[in-house]
Amino acid sequence: MATTKNQRWGILVILIVTVIGTIGSFAVMILGTQNQAAEDAKRQKVLADYQAKYKDYQAKVEAQGTELSAKYYDTFSPYASRVGEFDRDGVKALVSEDLVVGDGAEINGETKFAAYYIGWNPKAKVFDQSIDNNKLKPPLYDAVGLNMGLDKASLIEGWKEGMKGMRIGGVREITIPSDKAYGERGQGDDIPANTPIKFVVMAIEAPASIAQPEVPAELYQGL
Repeated sequence: MATTKNQRWGILVILIVTVIGTIGSFAVMILGTQNQAAEDAKRQKVLADYQAKYKDYQAKVEAQGTELSAKYYDTFSPYASRVGEFDRDGVKALVSEDLVVGDGAEINGETKFAAYYIGWNPKAKVFDQSIDNNKLKPPLYDAVGLNMGLDKASLIEGWKEGMKGMRIGGVREITIPSDKAYGERGQGDDIPANTPIKFVVMAIEAPASIAQPEVPAELYQGL
């Protein structure tokens, strides 16, 4: 059956609308792709800038650590000889022994300072320490909150109690019963549950704080 004139016009209108819709969708897709590419380029620039700042931060931290190691290594490293076996069952309470009395400020819960340390278990196994290949790692400071004082530091209770009262520049041996160390949960293979531990700690003046660059908000988008 032949189509009428009105039907032909209707088909033509539908065809035109379809073509326009297709072109419009294609244009939107292209525009969206271009916008996404621009956003990706912007994020890449922000990321590159942040990485450069963080690399500079790491270099400053390393340089400061190297300077402090040169200053304190010869003083602190001989105390590695304090490491030895001890009777785990004989540790009933926290004991602090000053090996060197410092001439600096007395440490309380708010004193800002940094520290080098050696920690070992009853079998004389060192589980953590500041000495590494004849040099000192950066001292505990920003990483554990010592820049805000012991009361706010992320440390076991025995560390916080054991260091209070010593003076900056001093060296102290701290014997910590298990309930003020890692208790029933322990800490890895070297500190089983209910294990007392010992530390030799040297307190030094807090080094200049090095600001760590903040992660830009743009890098969180889409996560």
